Amino acid sequence: MPVNLPLPDPTKLYPVAGVELGFAEVGVRKADRKDLLVIRLTEKASVAGVFTQNRFCAAPVLLSKDHLAAGQGIRALVINTGNANAGTGEKGLLDARAVCEAVAANLGIKASQVLPFSTGVILEPLPVDRIIAGLPKAIANLKLDNWGNAAEAIMTTDTQPKAYSRKVDIAGKTITITGISKGAGMIRPNMATMLGYLATDAAVPQALLQQLVTHAANRSFNRITIDGDTSTNDSFMFIASGEVSVPGLDDASSTAFAEFRDAVTAVSIELAQAIVRDGEGATKFISVNVLGGKNDAECSAVAYAIAHSPLVKTAFFACDPNLGRLLATIGYAGINDLDVSRVNMWLDDVWVAKNGGRNPDYQEEDGQRVMKQAEITVKVDLARGGAETTVWTCDFSYDYVRINADYRS
Repeated sequence: MPVNLPLPDPTKLYPVAGVELGFAEVGVRKADRKDLLVIRLTEKASVAGVFTQNRFCAAPVLLSKDHLAAGQGIRALVINTGNANAGTGEKGLLDARAVCEAVAANLGIKASQVLPFSTGVILEPLPVDRIIAGLPKAIANLKLDNWGNAAEAIMTTDTQPKAYSRKVDIAGKTITITGISKGAGMIRPNMATMLGYLATDAAVPQALLQQLVTHAANRSFNRITIDGDTSTNDSFMFIASGEVSVPGLDDASSTAFAEFRDAVTAVSIELAQAIVRDGEGATKFISVNVLGGKNDAECSAVAYAIAHSPLVKTAFFACDPNLGRLLATIGYAGINDLDVSRVNMWLDDVWVAKNGGRNPDYQEEDGQRVMKQAEITVKVDLARGGAETTVWTCDFSYDYVRINADYRS
């Protein structure tokens, strides 16, 4: 079961003017499940995104990058689940192009105005015929208030859909921001998430939109990890439909832009944390806060060392305050000149390690009390500078092994 993650309320997923979504069940991998999504945009929409840095990136990632770079105006996105179309070589590229051409033919646009995305099993051919045959049904379903169905249509091992929406008032105008994400395993994004789509009705210039999506990703999807594996298909896209003109959103130095950037980042954090809360087999949501570093890089190195350690993650699952494992990860995080005699560590409000050793006042029952919680914060003070970062992760349970052992069943 997800950790403190309520199901999205479709009535609170606000439609975004200029963004229509339609789904279909086409049997990409399994029958009787939503597995194809089409998103149609108005002509004045702008789109920007960030993608996986895995060198074995999937064919749709390569094609989406090309189509964005072509600058012809993106008018549609098409997403399938069940098959990643990764590790498929030239045939995979041809298949992704065929899907784009079919979407374009159905919508009366150019193939270069379509961004394709896939998620699912790697190293298997994309069932192109089934996807193309299902496009008319997905397009017939296009409507503004379809975010709930859209969130379901991009799921793989997720136990529930992930969606979040909010309205903000900026410079006298009301702006809508709505998004969906998917992911539960193979999560250690190196730019974004497995798949994430965020839309706003605000008008934002293309160059500033790219700044926004990068800023938001670096503070949300680039701060989560479930198992340390970076997917071949990670993509996080930000759509600005241009239906609402807001003074100041064309100026990165304006107060309005700063307020908008913060709102976009806040929604992105909600979507990113939802992935961790629904991590495969997760029973705990863990925030790893590292402060007192010389720079963000070394704070991140320590945070990820803790968040990736199987020994640490299994201790959390067992509710076992075997906290020496945490100290060990700090020591091997790669800070060669770290003075461990100055390091302090807390579990929530419990001071566990003081000046590099066990806090004389620490009682095991206090650590046990925290470890039994569904949500836990690990705080580490390196005492060597002013930098700080937070990474969100989960524990490793028996179910994580079972889910991944049975992934292709």
